[in-house]
Amino acid sequence: MKRQMEEKQLIEECKRGDSKAWKTLYELQAATMMSVCQRYVCNRETARDLLQDGFVKLFTKIHTYSGKGSFKGWIRKVFVTTALEHLRHKNILRYSMDIEKFDYQMEDIDVSIFENLSADDLTVCISNLPAGYRTVFNMHAIDGFSHEDIAKELKISTGTSRSQYFKARQMLKKMVTEKDNE
Repeated sequence: MKRQMEEKQLIEECKRGDSKAWKTLYELQAATMMSVCQRYVCNRETARDLLQDGFVKLFTKIHTYSGKGSFKGWIRKVFVTTALEHLRHKNILRYSMDIEKFDYQMEDIDVSIFENLSADDLTVCISNLPAGYRTVFNMHAIDGFSHEDIAKELKISTGTSRSQYFKARQMLKKMVTEKDNE
């Protein structure tokens, strides 16, 4: 209960423009949001730029937070949106193909191969995916977006989202299998 009160007070102080509250919020969330940014872009400098852009957006839009739902979830959405805007601007999915254009049948991928992998190793594997695959994988598997929401957000078809996700999982399986054989 005390933690909720502290969070509400911090939010109110940020909404009033209190720079100390902004600093506190930054210190509480920067490391986590840097991880979010790095999941979407592999370049550390670009991730730092996105972190900065995300906090600017957060502080200018904090007055729109209504108090409904998780504040941490709202912050995460600001940063995911910031990363997606960057990727959309870079047009990272321009070479994507709709799944209906492929003749293969999508088989289920055995996810048990990921069970013995550390979170750091999995993060490295994900960061080695091509940008389009990585973006869709992050949005669907980690951030919980539906393929329909991904399609709307990235301005691609639902089939393209599904194919990018499928190919990302195939590539991850191959990377993990190769890592196990080393």
